[in-house]
Amino acid sequence: MKVFVTGVGGQLGHDVMNELNKRGHAGVGSDIAPAYSGIQDKSAVCSMPYVQLDITDTEAVRRALEAVRPDAVIHCAAWTAVDAAEDAENRDKVRAINEGGTRNIAEACRALGFKMMYISTDYVFDGQGTAPWQPDCKAYAPLNVYGETKLGGEKAVSALVEKFFIVRIAWVFGLNGKNFIKTMLKLGETHDTLRVVNDQIGTPTYTLDLARLLVDMIETDKYGYYHATNEGGYISWAEFAKEIFRQAGMKVNVIPVTTAEYGLSKAARPFNSRLDKTKLTACGFEPLPDWRDAVGRYIEAVR
Repeated sequence: MKVFVTGVGGQLGHDVMNELNKRGHAGVGSDIAPAYSGIQDKSAVCSMPYVQLDITDTEAVRRALEAVRPDAVIHCAAWTAVDAAEDAENRDKVRAINEGGTRNIAEACRALGFKMMYISTDYVFDGQGTAPWQPDCKAYAPLNVYGETKLGGEKAVSALVEKFFIVRIAWVFGLNGKNFIKTMLKLGETHDTLRVVNDQIGTPTYTLDLARLLVDMIETDKYGYYHATNEGGYISWAEFAKEIFRQAGMKVNVIPVTTAEYGLSKAARPFNSRLDKTKLTACGFEPLPDWRDAVGRYIEAVR
């Protein structure tokens, strides 16, 4: 199988390319940089085919996909700086990438008959209540620009592409980019006490584990909406931080605080990021490992 992957300079795209290579699939990576700009490690992604692509350029997207002629597209590229998306000078760009860019890829996939996988987020919901969000729930009410634009991408894919996967994820961490674990480990070097919110609830997602699942899925025709995070139950960011420091052997006192007490964020964050993942097993897909196990493997990899 040949798979075209967008956003390979980011956390998830990097791991998806390596997973494709591991299985003998032909992965073709793309991003806006002239050449692959992710971590220069010894993984396969550094030497796999790469196409420079601005997904907001409709004709460029069409030409690229016509030239590569993949069997499927895994669309990982997105504007993910949630707070910066709220700035007035960025909003048009965020919409152009998350909505317009996704629509460009969806239109090309429809025209050329490719299956498409779109990576979305729990931010398409309002984050209220305590019940886990179901994959096929349509009670959308995003709280911020990032969520609004990712929802716009979802709607474009579902309206334009017949053979689509929409996979919502949350609390992502990977080797290739910024994430919560890296931030905590860095802060833990200079602080013995940290305030971390305890009223936002969800489950972390390790891109290395997620990439395995996404390739499992793209190898099938079990299309539709899915939720995917690591297993291990629902936790707060404060609980996540405590486990990071425990596994890293760092003596940092984590003080749980409410979102209101913490302040700082420009964008409103969902309190309820619980994603129901039972559809994965119902469709025959192997769930991701426990998030605690993922944290341990991640810390070992970055040290």
